[in-house]
Amino acid sequence: MNLNQRYKKYRQKKVSTIILLTGLIIASLIVSLSIGAAEISPVEVIKILLGQSNQYKWEMIVVNIRLPQAIAAIVAGFGLAIAGVAMQAILNNPLGAPFTLGITHAAAFGAALSVVLLGTGTVQNNSGEAVKIDNHYLTTVVAFLFCVAEAAFILMVAKLKKTSPEVMVLAGIAMGFLFFAGTMFLQYLADDIQLAAMVFWTFGDLSRADWKEVFIMTVATVPGFMYFQYNSWNYNVLSSGEEAAKSMGIRVDLLRTGGLFISVVLTAVIISFLGIIGFVGLICPHMMRRIVGDDHRFLVPASALCGAILLLLSDTIARVILLPHVLPVAVLTSFLGAPLFVYLLVKGYRR
Repeated sequence: MNLNQRYKKYRQKKVSTIILLTGLIIASLIVSLSIGAAEISPVEVIKILLGQSNQYKWEMIVVNIRLPQAIAAIVAGFGLAIAGVAMQAILNNPLGAPFTLGITHAAAFGAALSVVLLGTGTVQNNSGEAVKIDNHYLTTVVAFLFCVAEAAFILMVAKLKKTSPEVMVLAGIAMGFLFFAGTMFLQYLADDIQLAAMVFWTFGDLSRADWKEVFIMTVATVPGFMYFQYNSWNYNVLSSGEEAAKSMGIRVDLLRTGGLFISVVLTAVIISFLGIIGFVGLICPHMMRRIVGDDHRFLVPASALCGAILLLLSDTIARVILLPHVLPVAVLTSFLGAPLFVYLLVKGYRR
């Protein structure tokens, strides 16, 4: 077998994996729309999606309730995963993720500040929820602004130190601790209603998303994916070392700052709408590296599809595991992600 044939086989295997993951997303979507307090057959779900169903009751449940939540899971998982794989490449750190740079802590602080100073947390007397965020978009905007401000500070510090990835990570950790302390301070000052609203916001919950939120997250995710896919070869070269990348004409500083800023904006949009959802951006790139390897041309789309599948299936399980109660999806992703990450870590070291 010559070199050209070996490369075609190498490429075909990875493309086949991506096609398989795409098929798994479609199957997972049908399963997610079928399962819940009201059981709907997969055949009926397919008819509803194709506009061929005459069951108005099931159509209302699928289209108005389950479908926005399922699409939000796919888009959010997709976006968080590509942000994670990009951060790991940019920082040259296997632990690169929104948590590493303190982005989630900045969002939580922004939401808490909104609840305390702007009064966006209220008690619901005629609702199934005891506490909710009264002005959802205002809280979202404040959380988003603090995420962007935190990223701007990291980029400013990194620029002073010539965009070193170590400086970025350390600055992110420091800012994460600062925002975490600020959130605890606000919680200490808050009354019972405000405190409950803060905790409610931090629970990553896909049921908060309607079609407007899904559209905004999609508008942020698609260009972000295109940017990272376009620069996938540059990330391959960067993984070989900064000097090697510079010798090939890659502007490393611009690649790092641009990629980091887009990753932060993408993550900020998602978690500002849905709350904190952990481990998706960290675990999915590591899972896909064992299947498609380190070539970012295939790793970026494979990680994105893996994130969509993981979050969609987690949300499906979270909806039914404690019926009639609904478990926030962030709780389940953390429970699943932590032991899975430890398993991959231990297995990797054994190798």
